[in-house]
Amino acid sequence: MAQKQPLSTALVLIDVQERLAPAMADFEACLANQRLWLEAAPLLGLPVIVTEQYPRGLGPTLPELAALTTTPPIAKVTFSCFGTEAFAAAVAPYEELIVIGLEAHVCVLLTVLDGLARGLRVAVADDAVTSRSPAHRESGLRAAARAGAFVAPTETLLFRQLGSSAHDGFRAISRMIR
Repeated sequence: MAQKQPLSTALVLIDVQERLAPAMADFEACLANQRLWLEAAPLLGLPVIVTEQYPRGLGPTLPELAALTTTPPIAKVTFSCFGTEAFAAAVAPYEELIVIGLEAHVCVLLTVLDGLARGLRVAVADDAVTSRSPAHRESGLRAAARAGAFVAPTETLLFRQLGSSAHDGFRAISRMIR
């Protein structure tokens, strides 16, 4: 089957950690979309980069998400992931980032802004990010879109990565979405 030649794209999962996640608004729906991304990433050929904000204090990545990744998380104390050399090095080979995680108005937004400033294309899966308050989530998403990020639902971004129904992963991803 014909495959669309994708941009050099990586999926970035930001700070979905044990002590942070329970405080998030509408977290279960957000978590379901994060899980969907991690399950779809291998079918799309997307490498996954995971970060953890101050893991000693906020704990590790949620086990159900960590089980779906193959690379160790990058520990950080900066709010933008780009403030950590290991993250900047990990994303250096890519032209585009698809960002999911916590919190939309802090670490997600600041990472998006820094990625855009570095000339990367950045997409944010709006239903795979959240914050403690819905208002902060919405504010973060608006700011990301105003800055030039492509902000859209998981389904839109997954089909954008597929390009067409001729993609080898189309049937499997279509089943995942249902």
